[in-house]
Amino acid sequence: MPLELITIPCLSDNYAFLVHDRESGATAAVDVPEAGPIMAELSQRGWRLSDIILTHHHSDHVAGVEALRDQTGARVLGAAADAHRLPRLDLALSEGASVPLGPETARVIEVPGHTIGHIAIHFPESGYVFTGDSLMAMGCGRLFEGTPAMMWASLRKLAAMPPATLVCSGHEYTAANMRFAQALEPENPALMLRADAILAARSAGLPTVPSRLSDEIATNPFLRASDPVLKAVVGMADAGDAEVFAAIRARKDKF
Repeated sequence: MPLELITIPCLSDNYAFLVHDRESGATAAVDVPEAGPIMAELSQRGWRLSDIILTHHHSDHVAGVEALRDQTGARVLGAAADAHRLPRLDLALSEGASVPLGPETARVIEVPGHTIGHIAIHFPESGYVFTGDSLMAMGCGRLFEGTPAMMWASLRKLAAMPPATLVCSGHEYTAANMRFAQALEPENPALMLRADAILAARSAGLPTVPSRLSDEIATNPFLRASDPVLKAVVGMADAGDAEVFAAIRARKDKF
């Protein structure tokens, strides 16, 4: 049975996540923009928080860590490469490290680009990947520290996961990302179908996160920099994949 997954809106457009094993009672929070909504969810469900896992150091992903640690006694896990600018870590993680939660073990994937020390957490049995601000619904994070080639390599790692994987990213940016994708390819049928679903969800006040990796592969322009169709659309039919990704990212930054 897959681990139970809860998506928690925080701040104005952030998400935190709870991952819970029913049998053992173990529960992990992934990213902590603020402690209050997470504590409210834990209290409502009667769950005990065992772990806090951080994808990267930006304040809108870690600001609530100390308050949540104080209230729950949970251990804090994050990237070894970012230990100097994360809240105090009980366990520092690097590529390939294992993170057990009940009967399942997550794998740590280093995905630099948005920040140099960014990590993703993959629960292969449950089919979840927590990507923070690396791969996002219909988009990817800005390159504040890494290079386009670095981010493209990170996205390729994530795109190689099973298509049914749920991508648990850190923000409700999907509608804005969708508008950019539509500006690139207004006649893309898959994109038009997904746009309808996104607008319907947002009109109903529902989150668009998590998203299905297969949908990202089909419609997210940042995962499609190797696609000859998209290369032609941006006038770079003969360019390398990383070069096309860099051009798409630069366009989004000005959009």
